[in-house]
Amino acid sequence: MTGFVSFVGSGPGDPELLTLKAVDRLSRADAVLYDDLSAGDILGHANPSADLVSVGKRAGRASPRQDHVSRLLVDYAQAGGRVVRLKSGDGGVFGRLEEEIEALRAAGIPFEIVPGVPSACAAAAAAGIPLTRRLTARRLQFVTGHDLTGRLPEALNLAALADAEATTVVYMGRRTFADLADLLIASGLPGETPALMAVGVSTPEESLTRTTVAGLAARLRNEDPDRAPTLILYGALTGTPDA
Repeated sequence: MTGFVSFVGSGPGDPELLTLKAVDRLSRADAVLYDDLSAGDILGHANPSADLVSVGKRAGRASPRQDHVSRLLVDYAQAGGRVVRLKSGDGGVFGRLEEEIEALRAAGIPFEIVPGVPSACAAAAAAGIPLTRRLTARRLQFVTGHDLTGRLPEALNLAALADAEATTVVYMGRRTFADLADLLIASGLPGETPALMAVGVSTPEESLTRTTVAGLAARLRNEDPDRAPTLILYGALTGTPDA
């Protein structure tokens, strides 16, 4: 008998930001395959008898291969279980959700997607700012800061990313932001554009740093990269309310 997979977004780390549907799916799961950032207190909502399997990927650390994670999902579901694939933030935002969905479809396994609070929204909330504003910041864009090799992605749309009237959120970009900033400034983004670095959002380790694009690039250029989850936001709104 084929089981069922729920792709559940766990939000940025605070268990209180889980949705009611996420808590329900965790409480009834026979197996939970979870990301590193979805561990800790969030797993306290899981069925006590569920198998808990860590399948998280973190930059600079040994991580399970994506095909192995997909295989585990299929195997648990084919055994007839209710499976939760717990992803940090919202699984549809740089969460490699599509690859796991394709594996389930190929195996004929039904699934659902339970959205979670995106980390970018949680970072803005922690900083006390909106992500958009009428007439000033009409566009919001998310971009990944690294490719599969850990380097800055090629073929970036620099014209869009250098738009100071947009709010831009860079995921997983701490190691590469200095190089990205050079490209942005060369493409017309003022170096004094406000920037916000948000680390460990919604967790006890949360820290927020308000600076500028040029100032943040200078800070990050020679530092030993912190492995804590980091988001970088830049654009006019990221300078408020302290600017």
